[in-house]
Amino acid sequence: MQGLAEASDISIAVLIPCYNEKASIGKVVSDFQNALPQASVYVYDNNSTDATVEVARRAGAIIRLEKWQGKGNVMRRMFADIEADIFVLVDGDDTYDASQAPMLIMRLLENSLDMVVGARTRSNEAAFPPGHIFGNRLLTGIVQWMFGHPIKDMLSGYRVFSRRFLKSFPALADGFETETKLTVHALELRIPFEEINVPYKQRAEGSKSKLNTISDGLRIIGMILLLLLKEIRPLLFFGVIAGVLATISVGLAIPIFVRFMEHGDVPRFPTAILCTGLMLLAFLSLSSGWVLSSIAQSRREVKGMLYLAAQHR
Repeated sequence: MQGLAEASDISIAVLIPCYNEKASIGKVVSDFQNALPQASVYVYDNNSTDATVEVARRAGAIIRLEKWQGKGNVMRRMFADIEADIFVLVDGDDTYDASQAPMLIMRLLENSLDMVVGARTRSNEAAFPPGHIFGNRLLTGIVQWMFGHPIKDMLSGYRVFSRRFLKSFPALADGFETETKLTVHALELRIPFEEINVPYKQRAEGSKSKLNTISDGLRIIGMILLLLLKEIRPLLFFGVIAGVLATISVGLAIPIFVRFMEHGDVPRFPTAILCTGLMLLAFLSLSSGWVLSSIAQSRREVKGMLYLAAQHR
């Protein structure tokens, strides 16, 4: 794009986390070099056992290594190491169209955004299997319910970031949960971002997906429910627990109360103790929710200040 070519003072880094992608990495590097000739293309290898590093180096990429296994660990290292004004994150499996990158970057610049997500539109069923579609919609729906914000593709690996967004992002996940946390980070702090439909291609022959639909999907759901809901919406999380405990306590206590009113005795004393204990746990859970809600608000304020402090260079 001509507008992007004229912005010669803007530095761009293409970040490619990679593990055993020798069949596709050379083409990915070449395609992004052609689409963004002014960009530096970095390939972060994560202990590949094939010729990924050699192929990427021959294609002209800058090679970096990350020994801690897992995509989240690679992304944490990339985000910490690389300095640029604009960052393009993409997978090394050649499923994303490099020619869309200038358009995504221009949208970021023109609309003063901090993140642009390439929302995947599949070209055929093999590119995006039904199981992956269902899992993506389920996870996206959970996050939409939590934040009340429409999202197309929460798990897309094709994203463009401003320096301010990337340097303020707390990259703490180890695996494929990082994409989820990128979206949640933007929603939590109400950071301006957009999603743009981009074509999603089938993997190159000889390239195998590292994503396990069931196990990785369960990990992401567990992260959303046990980490994000607990840390971002703790009052809701612990309030539901308190409500369940209180309901059980009241349900067990009603027959005992009726018996006491009619006969003046408490024949099931252990049940009465259990009711009391459950109600105390309910109040404790609710109190924990209030306290953690205050802590979560403080954490959001700190992250917001870090986001505002990480201005463009």
